Parts: sequence; structure tokens; C-alpha cells
Amino acid sequence: MAQTNGLSDGAANGVQNGDTDIEVFTDYLIVGTGPAGASLACFLTQHGLTGLIVSQDPGNADTPRAHITNMAAIDCLRDIGVDRDCYIIGTSGDSMIHTRWSNSFAGEEYARIYSWGNDPKRKGDYALASPSEPLDLPQTLLEPLLIRYATLNGFKCRWDTKFVSFVQEPNGRGVSTTLHDRVTGRDYRVRSKYLFGADGARSPIMQQTGIPMIKRPGQGYAINILMEADLSHLMENRMGNLHWLLTPDKEHPDFAWIGCIRMVKPWFEWLCIIFPTPGAERKNRSPDEYMKRVREFIGDDSVEVKVKGISTWMINETAAEAYSKGDVFCLGDAVHRHPPNHGLGSNTCIQDAHNLAWKVAMVHKGLAGKELLDSFSIERQPVGLDVVTQANASLRNHKRIWEVLGNLESTVAARMEAFNILKEDSERGRKRREELQACLKLINREEHGLGIEMNQRYTSTAVYKSDQGAMPTFSTDPLEYYHATTYPGARLPHVWLSHTIPSKAVSTIDLAGKARFSLFTGIGGQGWKDAAERISAELGVPIAAYSIGFRQDYEDRYLDWAKVRDIEESGCVLVRPDYFVAWRSQRWEQDGVEKLRTVMKSVLSRS
Repeated sequence: MAQTNGLSDGAANGVQNGDTDIEVFTDYLIVGTGPAGASLACFLTQHGLTGLIVSQDPGNADTPRAHITNMAAIDCLRDIGVDRDCYIIGTSGDSMIHTRWSNSFAGEEYARIYSWGNDPKRKGDYALASPSEPLDLPQTLLEPLLIRYATLNGFKCRWDTKFVSFVQEPNGRGVSTTLHDRVTGRDYRVRSKYLFGADGARSPIMQQTGIPMIKRPGQGYAINILMEADLSHLMENRMGNLHWLLTPDKEHPDFAWIGCIRMVKPWFEWLCIIFPTPGAERKNRSPDEYMKRVREFIGDDSVEVKVKGISTWMINETAAEAYSKGDVFCLGDAVHRHPPNHGLGSNTCIQDAHNLAWKVAMVHKGLAGKELLDSFSIERQPVGLDVVTQANASLRNHKRIWEVLGNLESTVAARMEAFNILKEDSERGRKRREELQACLKLINREEHGLGIEMNQRYTSTAVYKSDQGAMPTFSTDPLEYYHATTYPGARLPHVWLSHTIPSKAVSTIDLAGKARFSLFTGIGGQGWKDAAERISAELGVPIAAYSIGFRQDYEDRYLDWAKVRDIEESGCVLVRPDYFVAWRSQRWEQDGVEKLRTVMKSVLSRS
């Protein structure tokens, strides 16, 4: 058997000296180059780790699919500096200002709401939650950016490479994975410490692990039609990136009932998402059949339309019961599958990767016990299940709007009769208008769902809670509103800081991360800084320590840290490399060094 310890171009393509049985050695093998796999490769390189990432496709995604990129995900990319490029290639929030419902894109409008942080009543909530800003960043643009970063920093990437099977070696000695090179037609094996399955909603890696899936009844299927159409002349009074199209006054084919035209690139590239009538047979249709309905949805015959691609996808409500088995870890759509409502898909994938990368790095470097890796599934599986549940609930909320606007009736006459109730000066007319307002309020809750984006609460061995009181409660909706707290297991609150001599503001988020732990204290907390330095040297684990307060390392610029730190000035907040609070102490104590040592060893699963 021919062997190679590196990843030369020949070996990684399964060709070396004419051999047909090639074995490649690498530390980390990632299957899947989507947002989950590509971001995992990026975050691993931040820790100095490299490996091989493969995809069965010939290149990055050719359809935009995921696009809403929320602040929690942008914060993760901010950790490696990729956020700057995201802002350059993505579309900013002022082009995402509304979600609309209308008879056609150019025609009569039924309703609109503010979306994605643009509601004037909610802008402050978004500004206080993160130093980042929401973006519309299609998967077709995000994936190449991430792969470029990963490969420039040491990862090797191979396209046209299909996963075949894996075997876990006994006694935790890694994984042997068989891959098939579609270019040469030959198989080869990759020996790695870990295998990461980021191979999408039909993940064969998940299937081979045998991990059970929580499967709830799906909501049918939908068709994506990627198209070029210059709609710029219509945008001045229709600014937004989601336009729902309902035509109760028209006959429609069963394969094209409801439409949604979604911006890809303003204002000439779009995705027209078509939902068939419930129970419609799933079969291929001709481009001309789709085009007729697309033109009805646009509602302006002067617009030239060029179809670039047509694809069908299932509306799933599926989540894995666990994310790992032995030395195989799965993330992204492989473990949580749901419709795009709430815009949580790629965002959750990126956060899966950010959670996993630092744990893998600490174990790889001998700085943590292997048990630390168990916390990945324990922490992220409840998040994924919640995302799946909420995204599907949101789609059902949309269907309530379709019903109120008359679209569930079977004939044009019946649909228009139901629709016209909205205009009546009658009790049933008032009731129907109230129903529409209530439905729109639910969708506004979705599109300003800051809470579900940022209120994750972890409970695992990687969080130290044994000396903490009860988790704080909040009076506002946890799905809609972000609840900032330093309680262990929560995200580090964002606060703007600066120096005594006015300087560019820096976020607490920017002081955290960077492949290290961080510790925040204040006046009277010098002992924690000294302890952090000592424990860092003892354990070999980088810990950056900062004092925040009057004439400290950083000034509390707007006195917001004092409001959210939940500790006394001399206390401390210990933060993991993924921005989540590992532990906190209310005040400096004389046994602080020993306490910090105990906490760090516990969080890192070190004896």
C-alpha cells in the first residue's frame, strides 16, 4: 500500500506512482464545504490546526440557499477577521428593511412589516446586543470566502471527492475514511484523528453513525428558481429582500400556489421560491411552465427574466439526538434540518463550528482532556432542536397569513369571497383585519427574533455552575429579545470600551475569542489578573486578563458594563474562546488562585 504523511496534490487526488490503493494521513478530515464545514476549517486554522476538507461537488454552492447572516454568526467570523470581507460582498441592512405581502411584485400590496432589525422600535436592541450588523450574504458568496481563508491558512481542499464510508479505529486511535475521487474514478483512504461530517441534509456520515434522528412530519416541498431580472425600477417604494406573493384572484397550477421573490443581489438577481398546493404531486416541470407563473408573480411584462437554475427541496423538521459518536463529529444541516424561516440555517452552522473548534484544539494540544469534546453535542444539540422547532413554527405562522388573505380556498370565487371580508365594514370584517394584524405580529416576532439568535444557554462540563445561584429570569419574550447576562453558559455581553484618552471604541467581544480564554475584572480585582497569569503558565492555556472601570485597562465608555456584569467591581468573568461565559465570581477572594485553577481544570476536563 502506498502511503503519504502529507497532502501532496498527487496523494490527495488518489494518484501516486500508479498505485490504486492510496492511504493519506492528516490530522483532521472535514467532509462538506458549506457554511458548517468551511467555517470549521477556518476556526481550526485560527488555532494552528490544519487538515483536508472535501466535497463531492465540483465547486462551491451554485445556488444562494442560505442568505440572512445574523449578528451571532458575524461575531464568530469577526473572531478571525473575515467579517470585514462579509460587509464588502454582502448586502447591508438598509436593503433588508421590509418583508412584504402582495398580489405581484409590481402590483397591489396587502401588508408589510419591518424586518431584520430595521424596526425603529428595535434598532437599539440590536445595537446593544453586538458590535456586528446583520447582513444578506448568500451562500454562493459566503462559501468561497471561507474556503479561501481556510486554504490560505493551511487547509487542503479537494473537490469532486465523495465520501464512501468510515471505520473508527479501536482505543480512540482515529478514523479511517474511504473517499472516491470522481476525476480519476479511484478510491483512497484518509487516516485522521477525527472525522467531521458537515455533509448536509442527506448526510451519509450521520447515517453511518447510527445516531437516531428526531423526525417530525415535514411540510411538503418547495421549488427554487434562480433568475436574473432587473427590478431596480420597482424598488424605491418596495425596499426589502423578501416579497411574498399571493394571488387569490387567479387560477394557478398545483405546483405553483404561493411565491416568494427573494433578493440575491440588489436588484438584478433573485430567487423565486414557489410553494405547491398542499398534497400536489412532486414531479419535474418544464422551464416554460415555471416561467409563466414567475411572470405572474413579477407582474410587470416589461421585465426580462433569465432563469439560471431550478431546484427542489424538502421542508424538513428533523434534528439529531446527538452530534457525535466516538471520533466522528457532525454539524450543520447534517444534524438540524428545517425551512429557512427565521434565517437561522447557516448562522447555526457557523456557531456549531465555533463551539467545536476550540475544544478540538485544546485536546489536540494536550491542554484539555478528551472528555471536553463530549460537551459539543451536549451544548449544541438543544440549540439545533430549538432552531428546527422555531423555524417550522414560523412557516406555519406564514400559512396563517395565507389563510387570512383567502388563499386556502379551492376556487377563485371562494378565495375572493374570503379575501373581500377584509374590506367589509362589519363585525366579521373587523375580526378578519384583527387576525391579519395578529399574524403579522407573529412574523415580526420572527424577523426580529434577536432572542433565538443570541439567548443560548449552555449546561455542560465546559461550564462551571456549581457555585452559582439560580439562572436569572427576564420579563421579556426570550425568542424576541436578547437577555444580556454573565451567568455561566450565556454569551458574553457586548459592551463598548475605550481608553482614558479617547480612542476607537473596542467591544468586549473583540477582547474575548482569539483562540484563548479571557478574564474580565475591575477595580479591586488585580488578584484575578495575577491569578490568570499564574494559572495560564501552570496549565499552558492562554488567558488574557483585563480590568474595566475608572482609570483601568479599559474605561466603561457608557457605563454599560456596570449594568450587565452581574458581579461586584472586584469580581471576575471568565470567558471561553467561543465568547461563552465559563464561570464568574462575585468578588475577589483570598483563595482566588486556587478557585481559578479548579474552574479551569474542570472546564477543560483535566484531572
